[in-house]
Amino acid sequence: MTNLDTVTPAQQTRALTLSTVAFTVCFAVWTIFAIIGVQIKKDLGLTDTQFGLLVGTPILTGSLSRLFLGIWTDQYGGRIVYVAVMVAAAIATYLLTWAYDYPTFLLAALGVGIAGGAFAVGIAYTSRWYPKTKQGTALGIFGMGNVGAAVTKFAAPFVMVSFGWKTVALVWATAILVMAVVFWFTTEDDPVLQERRAKGLPVESTAMHLSPLKNLQVWRFSLYYFFVFGGFVALALWLPRYYIGAYGLDITTAGMLGAAYSIPASVFRAFGGVLSDKIGARRVMYWTFGVSVICTFLLSYPSTHYVVQGIKGPIEFAFALDFISFTVIAFVLGFFMSLGKAAVYKHIPVYYPNNVGSVGGIVGLIGGLGGFILPIAFGAMNDITGVWTSCFMLLFLIVAVSFVWMHLAIQRMERRHAPELAKLPELPELEGINAAPRPKAAGASLPDGAAAGNA
Repeated sequence: MTNLDTVTPAQQTRALTLSTVAFTVCFAVWTIFAIIGVQIKKDLGLTDTQFGLLVGTPILTGSLSRLFLGIWTDQYGGRIVYVAVMVAAAIATYLLTWAYDYPTFLLAALGVGIAGGAFAVGIAYTSRWYPKTKQGTALGIFGMGNVGAAVTKFAAPFVMVSFGWKTVALVWATAILVMAVVFWFTTEDDPVLQERRAKGLPVESTAMHLSPLKNLQVWRFSLYYFFVFGGFVALALWLPRYYIGAYGLDITTAGMLGAAYSIPASVFRAFGGVLSDKIGARRVMYWTFGVSVICTFLLSYPSTHYVVQGIKGPIEFAFALDFISFTVIAFVLGFFMSLGKAAVYKHIPVYYPNNVGSVGGIVGLIGGLGGFILPIAFGAMNDITGVWTSCFMLLFLIVAVSFVWMHLAIQRMERRHAPELAKLPELPELEGINAAPRPKAAGASLPDGAAAGNA
C-alpha cells in the first residue's frame, strides 16, 4: 500500500473536487438520450421497445468499457485515462448530430456511451488519495456526479424546445471537451502511480488485476449494484417517458419531475458514504433494500378499480397514485438507492485494496448493464402487458432477490467466522418451553411421545 503521509489535504480536495465535477459532466452526456430520445422517438415513429434500446445503448458502451478502463487506471493512472475518455465522448457526441435514421442513431449512441466509463476511472483515481477510514466518504462525494442526469433533465428540455435536439448535442459535446482540458491542466498523477514510477516498478499484468473476479462475493456486490445503480440509470432514462405516457405531461414538466428522482439518487450518495464509514456499509445496505422493497411494491401497483358486492349492493372504490404521490415515493426510492450505491463501493477498497480498478470496474459494469437492459425490458413489458407500472414490478423482483441473497450470505459468513453461532437454535425463545419437564398422568410412567397419538 502507498504511504499517504506526504499527501496534503489540499491535494486530496483538488483530486476529489475535479474528479466529481468531471464525472458530473460525463454523466450528463451519458444520459443525454433521456431527453433528446423523446423527440427522436417522435420523429422516427419508434415503439417503446425501440425507444428503450435507443436510450439504453449508451449505457451498454459505458458499462462494458468500465472493466478495461478500470484496469488501465490501475496500470497507467487515472489522470490520462480520464482525459482520454472525455475527449472520445466529446467527439462521439458531436458526431451524433450527423445521424439520420434509427441504425445511425444507435451507432452514434454507442460512441456517446464511452462517457459512462468515467465512473470506473474516477473511483480508482479518487480512492488512491485517501486512507481506508475515509474512502467511503470520498467515494460517496465522487458518486454525487450522478447528479449529471438531473442536470440533463433540467437544462436539456429548455435547450431542445428553443433550439432543437442537435443544439443539445453540440452544447454537451463542448462542455465535456472543455472539462477534459481543465482536468488535464489542474490535476496530477495519483500517489500510487507516482510511487511506482519513483521505484521503477513494472506495470502489473492484466491477469493479476482480473484474479479477484473468481470470487463469488464480487458478483454478489455486482447484483446489488445492478439494482441500486442500474435501476437508478434505467429510471433516470425512463421517467420522462413514463410521466408523459402515464400522466400526460409535457416534456419540460416531465424532465423536471424526473429530476426530482435523479437529484436525491445522486446528491445523497455522499451521505451514504459518510454513513458507511460511521455505522457500516452492511447496515446501510439493509436499510436500502428494506425501504426499496416497500417503494417498488407501491409503485408497481397498477391503477385499479374494485367492485365489492356489499350487503346493500355493489361498493366501488379505486386505487391509483397521482403524479404527486408517485413523485414523492420515487424521491424516497432515489434517496435510499443513493445510500446503497455508496455502501456497495465502500466494500471494494476494503476487501480488494490493490484491485479497486478491476473489481470496481466489473461491479460498475454489471451495474451499468442494468441501465442498458432495464430500459429495454421496461419498453418490452409496456408493449406486452400494456401496464405502465410493469417496470416497477420488475424492479421489485430484483431488489427482493438481492435482499434475500445478501441476508443469507451474511448469515453464512457469520456462522463461518463464529462457529458457536451454528449451535444456537433457530428460535432460541422456545428453548425454555422445550426444556421444561413434561407433566405425567397420575399413576402413569410413559416414555416420551408414547401416548402422543392418543392425547
